[in-house]
Amino acid sequence: MAYIQHGNHYFLLNSDTALTPEQLFDIEYWQQQQRVIGQAKGRGITWFLQADDLDIGKNLALRHYYRGGWSAKFNRDRYFDCALKNSRSFTEFEMLRRLHKAGLPVPEPIAARVIKKTIGYQADILLQKIENAQDLTALLQQQTLSEPQWQEIGGLIRQMHDLQVCHRDLNAHNILLQQQGLHKFWLIDFDKCDFLSGDNWKADNLARLHRSFLKEVGRMQIQFSEQNWQQLLTGYHF
Repeated sequence: MAYIQHGNHYFLLNSDTALTPEQLFDIEYWQQQQRVIGQAKGRGITWFLQADDLDIGKNLALRHYYRGGWSAKFNRDRYFDCALKNSRSFTEFEMLRRLHKAGLPVPEPIAARVIKKTIGYQADILLQKIENAQDLTALLQQQTLSEPQWQEIGGLIRQMHDLQVCHRDLNAHNILLQQQGLHKFWLIDFDKCDFLSGDNWKADNLARLHRSFLKEVGRMQIQFSEQNWQQLLTGYHF
C-alpha cells in the first residue's frame, strides 16, 4: 500500500499501475479513453470503468462521497474532520483492505482520495467492480432464493460479525448475488462502518437487516417471508 501527496490531494493506493493517481479519479480521463461502461445512481453517480485489460487487472467502481439527510440541502459533499486517517474514504479503504485480506467477500479497495479544502475536505474511493451482480432487492422482485442461499447469507453476516465489524447500513441493497460461476454473495458499502468489541450490538445489527427486508416487501414487493428470515438465522447460528 502506498501513500502519496500531490499538493492538497492525498491518496492511498493498493495497486501498482502506470496510471497516475489523478488519472485514476478523473472521470473525464476515463470518458476520453472510452472506458466508462456503466453507472449507478444513488446520492450521486457511481461510475463503472473498464480496466481489466490494463495493469490493474479488473474493472472498477468510482464513487464520490455525498452527504445525506437534511444537511445535504446546504452542504452536498464537504466533510469537516481534519485528520486524514478519519476521512470517509481513507477509513472505508482501510476497512475493506482488512476485510478483503481476511477473506470476507467484499470489493477489493484500489485507491482512495482526499482533497483538502480551506474548510473541510472532499473524498472519493475506487473499488473493484463486482461483475454480473444484483442487489437482493432487485433480485427478489424477480425470483425467490433457496433455503441454502438464505442460510449462506446468514453465514456471511456471521462471518462479518466474527470479525467484529458492525455494518452501519446493513440492508438488502448492500448484499449482492453474483450470478455467475458459484453464485457468490458479496457485502458492499462499508462507509461509516466500525470494528466494535463485544457481542451486544450484533442482535441490533441483525434486526436492522430484518427491518430492511420487511420495508422492501411493502415498498418494492420483494419475495421475502418470515420463513426466509428464520432460514437466514439458521445460517447465522450454524
